[in-house]
Order: sequence, then C-alpha cells, then structure tokens
Amino acid sequence: MARKIVITSGKGGVGKTTITTNLGVALANLNLKVLILDVDFGLNNLDVVMGVENRVVYDVIDVLKGKCRAKQALIQDFFNPTLYVLPSVHSVNNFNINSEQINFIISQIESMFDYIIIDCPAGIEVGFHRAVKCADEAIVVTTPHISAIRDADKVLSLLNSYNLSSIKILVNRVRGDLILNGEMFNENTIKDYLNADLIGVVPEDDNISLALNIGGATKNCDSFQPFNLIAKNLHLGERNFYDCTKKYKGVLGGIRKKMRKYV
Repeated sequence: MARKIVITSGKGGVGKTTITTNLGVALANLNLKVLILDVDFGLNNLDVVMGVENRVVYDVIDVLKGKCRAKQALIQDFFNPTLYVLPSVHSVNNFNINSEQINFIISQIESMFDYIIIDCPAGIEVGFHRAVKCADEAIVVTTPHISAIRDADKVLSLLNSYNLSSIKILVNRVRGDLILNGEMFNENTIKDYLNADLIGVVPEDDNISLALNIGGATKNCDSFQPFNLIAKNLHLGERNFYDCTKKYKGVLGGIRKKMRKYV
C-alpha cells in the first residue's frame, strides 16, 4: 500500500510545487516507485515543471469520464523510470471534482507505487480540503518569512482536525548568510514557533529556479542534496538536515556572504 502524502502550504509562492517535484525525484532515486498527482485543478503547472506537458494524452478528467483507465493516463519521467505523473487539467469548466472521485482514481493504481505525492492548491479553500482528504500524511511548506509562518500555523491547525498519521513542516528558501547575520529565522526557531516536526530544509538556490524555468526538476547536482536528505528522512526515518549556513562560514564563506549582498 502506497504512502499518500499531501504537500500543502498556507499561501502561494513558497515553492510547494518545487518541493513536490524534487521530493518525487529524490524518492525515485532510492529505487522507490513514486506517483506525483496534481490536484490544483485549473491553476496547475506540475506537468510543465516536470517537462512532460507535451506528452499528455489523457488527464484526470478523462479517467473520471471513462475515456481511459488510470494506468493509461500515467506519464513516466524521462530520467527516472520509477517516477510517474498523473496529469491534472488546466480548465475544469463545470466539471466538479471531489475527493471521493480522486480517491477512486488513486484506488485503481496505488498498489503500483510506494509513494503517492499529492500537490495541493495553496490556501485553505475547497481545493485544500479535497487534497487532504486523499492523503494519510501531510507536509506543510513554509519559508522563513513571518507571513508564511503565520499562514503555515493556520494550515497546521486545520490539518490537526483530520485523521492523518503524520504532519511535518519543511522550510524552503532559506538563506544561510541572513541567518548568520541574524536577519532571518532559522529552521529550529520556526519549528519551535509552529510546534511541529521538521522533515527538511531547502536553501534559496538559483540552480533550483533555473531548472524550473527550463522545465524539469533539479535532478542530479549539488543543489539536489537537500532533497536527498528529505527523502531519506521520510523513508528511512533519519534526522539529517541540510546546513544552509555552512558555505558562509570560514574565510571563503565570509567572502561569499559579502558578495551575496550584491546579488
């Protein structure tokens, strides 16, 4: 039986889809079979981020209308043979999709996978509840900014009303130079404020943004190390977190920190 994990956030712009995509890749790199499911209907861009938008033949609506089986709608990732995407739809028109229908689709294919990662719409509206009802676990993505942290706190309160086996937080877009200067919250401060378990830390990294701009996950590079740690924390129960301040320490780190002010 697959572990079904919803990736959610209190607000948009915190990098939720980036996390969803790269976590899927990292888990697949552990030789696990992973499905990424986008339930952000109408505003979805997961197929673009994964670089598979031109390969979409069937989507969720086609499965629900009986035009194809769920297995036929799956798209295999070019670089990771154990990673698949189930495409969402860019326009749902008047077709109301509820959590029961999504669970029906999942039930047809979940035996094929070790993990099903669900990309949830930002916010706490109908789409949020639809996505959470399809999951057994949740990861709340936040950034070290006070507005994002407060919104994450609201989401955590809502998630506690669901019967989830695990709720964790992930801190994204962390700048180690600002932490060392005392200008940004570190992950432990955020963890304590939210009173939630930490699953991982991801730095602010231009390479990650560049990979998304050209249509594809970070894949194999130094920037992918935080996601490898998160995947191992999730699957193996490890407790290793990426140190975003490391490269800003020492003589060379001090130079990097000074240069970071001007870029």
